[in-house]
Amino acid sequence: MKRQMPKRRDLAPLMQFKKPELSPKRRRLDKALTIDDLRTVAKRRTPKPAFDYTDGAADGEVGLDRAREAFGDIEFHPAILRDVSTVDTSREVLGKRVALPFGIAPTGFTRMMQAEGEVAGATAATAAGIPFALSTMGTTSIEDVAAADPGGRHWFQLYMWKDRDRSMALVDRAAEAGYDTLLVTVDVPVAGARLRDVRNGMTIPPSLTPRTVVNAIPRPAWWINFLTTEPLAFASLDAWSGTVADLLDTMFDPTVTYDDLAWIRSQWPGKVVVKGVQSVDDAVRLADAGVDAVLLSNHGGRQLDRAPVPFHLLPQVVQALKASGSGVEVHLDTGIMSGQDIVAALAHGAHFTLIGRAYLYGLMAGGREGVDRTIEILAGQIERTMRLLGVTSLDELEPGHVTQLRRLGPLT
Repeated sequence: MKRQMPKRRDLAPLMQFKKPELSPKRRRLDKALTIDDLRTVAKRRTPKPAFDYTDGAADGEVGLDRAREAFGDIEFHPAILRDVSTVDTSREVLGKRVALPFGIAPTGFTRMMQAEGEVAGATAATAAGIPFALSTMGTTSIEDVAAADPGGRHWFQLYMWKDRDRSMALVDRAAEAGYDTLLVTVDVPVAGARLRDVRNGMTIPPSLTPRTVVNAIPRPAWWINFLTTEPLAFASLDAWSGTVADLLDTMFDPTVTYDDLAWIRSQWPGKVVVKGVQSVDDAVRLADAGVDAVLLSNHGGRQLDRAPVPFHLLPQVVQALKASGSGVEVHLDTGIMSGQDIVAALAHGAHFTLIGRAYLYGLMAGGREGVDRTIEILAGQIERTMRLLGVTSLDELEPGHVTQLRRLGPLT
């Protein structure tokens, strides 16, 4: 092998040094290439009770594990030699165009995860052209989210309380503030057994015990933000001193029926989505009741552990609603941790998806910039997967693009 001394002109192209990023937050976020990466950063920067409230599920957390496994257990079927130089990730959802096929799901106690809370989620969603859903248990008021994010597309998630007048007062406030869609959540007659929260002694607001103080030592930024920003203000109540489970059991109404849903529908001027659907029969009955969309969800595995996996249920619901000719949209959440998961759901007939934990991991990792990074990661994965499958629009995705493999099946 003949050798020679390198010439300066040959070395010059190799000596391209990247400009250093001075912001530690920006460096953290730039290194995060997946939602799992953001989760790792979030866990490092967030006190255990707050992180576990987001990360955990009910009982043995089997339902959450199965939901994530369901997306892992798919096989894509790409088509080759297609012109995929441009792809369109937009579609019409509940009468309005969205730029991406996912929105931000309603999450409770969000400012406890990171001080910017719902405002970070809402403004990031609007910048990306997607909807943001505010939870009844949100820590920023209905009006404050609307004021911080004028022009954004806001949805409001409703839990029916034992105090019906108080529930409907929230609905009226949301309508007056310009929210266009109501997500009626129906899988919470009582709170699920979220054992991490019990073990952590999770309270609202967080308790300063010797254990939490020790846990806070390597996470000073979280505590500084928490203690030097406005105290937690809930969308639905002024104050609470007790555990999360106690609060939920005090509020949730186990007597809610289809008649109550019809009553809500008659009073809300916008679109109505029912969240927490876990059977084909209920989806068909809801379509007959006149809702605009059903959201297949087992509450992120946080209510009934080992409930049906929404992704497994999806093809049956889509088929049944198509046969009924209802035109009701089918939305899906639970277990989504990548853009590939979203593409798989769309291929199996979901019209739209919502992300909860994925959004909160980004929020905990870097506030508003972290939420932007979550959306950026998912959007890039969606576009790349579409190109590799050989499709240029969401409407081209179909069941033939995905085989759903199952580790578990019913005994016959």
